[in-house]
Order: sequence, then C-alpha cells, then structure tokens
Amino acid sequence: MEASAVEPPCDGVDKAWPLALARAARDGMALRLDVAQIAVQRLSLTELLELPPEQALIAVLEGPGDGLGVIMLAPPVLAGLIEAQTTGKVTTGALAARKPTRTDGAMVAEFLDRALEGLETALLAADDLIWAGGFRYASFLDDPRPLGLLLEDVPYRLVQAEVSLGGGAKTGPVLLALPADGRGRRPQKAAQAVPEAAAGMVFSAALGAQVMASSCALEAVLYRMTIPLSAVMGLKPGEVVPLPRAALDQIRLEGIGGRRLGAGKLGQNRGMRAVRLTAEAAAAVPLPAAGGVRAPAPAPAVAAAVETPRLTGT
Repeated sequence: MEASAVEPPCDGVDKAWPLALARAARDGMALRLDVAQIAVQRLSLTELLELPPEQALIAVLEGPGDGLGVIMLAPPVLAGLIEAQTTGKVTTGALAARKPTRTDGAMVAEFLDRALEGLETALLAADDLIWAGGFRYASFLDDPRPLGLLLEDVPYRLVQAEVSLGGGAKTGPVLLALPADGRGRRPQKAAQAVPEAAAGMVFSAALGAQVMASSCALEAVLYRMTIPLSAVMGLKPGEVVPLPRAALDQIRLEGIGGRRLGAGKLGQNRGMRAVRLTAEAAAAVPLPAAGGVRAPAPAPAVAAAVETPRLTGT
C-alpha cells in the first residue's frame, strides 16, 4: 500500500477550490458558504476507500482521458444544500439519519458542476489544471463499496475542505479526489512581460509610424508684400498686382504656422504648375520684402533629402 504524504500547498487548487465552492453556492442558491480549512494529500486507492463519511453522498465525476474522480459530501453539507434550495435557508436543527437518494444527487449536481467549472477557470494558467480541470458530475452513489470497482488503482490527490453553510448553521467536510497524474489540458501560461526599455522602443516605433503616415499640408509662397488696407479694399476684378520677376525663382515652402521647410523655383511638370526644390532647400533664405518693409524672420530650416521631379520652364 502506498503511504500517504501531505503535499505542500498546491499552485492554485488550495486557493481556487474554496473560491469555486463559495461562488457556486452564492450564484446558484444565494447561499453563504465559507471554507474554514483546506488540505491537499496524495493517497492510494486503498486509502481513499477508507475516507467516505457515513451516509455521505458520493458524486462520481468524469474527466479527461476517461478519468474518474469523486466528490464526497458529508450529511450536514448535503442537508444544508438541500435546505437552501427547498426552504431558502439553512437551519441549525438536528439531522435525521438517512441515506442519500437519487433526488439528492440531482439537486446538488448543478452546484457541483458550477464549482468544478469555477475551479477549472481559475486554474487556466496554473500547473494544477492538468489534473484538476475538465471534471463534471456523472452519477451518484449512496454506498462507497462500489468505488473499488469503479475507480482505477492509481494514486489520487485528495482536496479536503471544511465548509460552513449559512454562517455556521451547518458544517462538515467536502472531499474532492481526482487522479494524481492528470490527463487534462496544459495551462495557458501568460506571455512573458516585455522589458520596460523594449516596450518603450516598441511604443516609440509605433508612434513614429503613425506620425509619418499622417497627412501634411504644404504651401508654396510666391511673394509677400505689405500694402495699406485702403488699397486692399479698393481692389477690383481685372486689376493687376505687380510681382518682381525674381519671386518666381524664390518660391518658399511653408508648413503649418508658416514654418520654413524649403525653397524652390516655379515651373511645370506634365502640363501642371510645379515647384522644383533648389539646392537652398535646407537653408533659410528670406523672401524679398516690398516697399522697404522687412519680411518676417524665417523659422529654422528642416534639412531633408528630397528626390524632385524633372521640371521644365522657369
């Protein structure tokens, strides 16, 4: 016979099973369930067969790879679950000695499946998922003797929880026994966190890509001049505003807010007006001013290598 050994706290089950039981009782029956104590052991089949409390309800569970497990509900726990569903509250009265029935099994089946599903969900990223996940209610036994024929002769992990129902109205153990060598799916390990420096570089690259893909409006300025407001108000259709010929060779490219981006010459490309960037594109070349009025100070130039189209004309 394989000797039993108390295992250190499992990576997940010792915390996930109490929460799963409490939530299943709360969501399915509006019942308060507290777990006062929980322990995990590794047992042989022979040792497991000695554990069922007298007149306990034994729920047979089916799991991955045709594996079988059991949940054992002590009589006080079973009575509290039945009372919560039939009368809406758990009483503190003495229990009547009776064997569990098929009706009892049907009434607690949903609660057990809720708890088992909650356990599996909580263990999705934990190693315990391999042996504790994927089990659901299959049938019930009112006598533990057939367990020796139903269960495989393999080691089992026993999760024993001491529960309290209705704020202490009824208390007792809930025993969950599953094959120790799991056959279920492997946990979904969380992706390794990206180092902070690398995350910053990724963010900067993504931001740069967004900025570079955005649209940008450019203005080609022929000439700037200052005239009185009265002259502007007196302009009529057909009048000619004279511009120095030199302005055609000193086109100024400006961005938002009048920022100086480059310079060029006015020309044509495929029958359309165009501006050809000159060698002074990166230099801040002031525009000529009219009437002795000083042109605005240029903003700092932005140097850029630009492949320009072939233009004709000046």
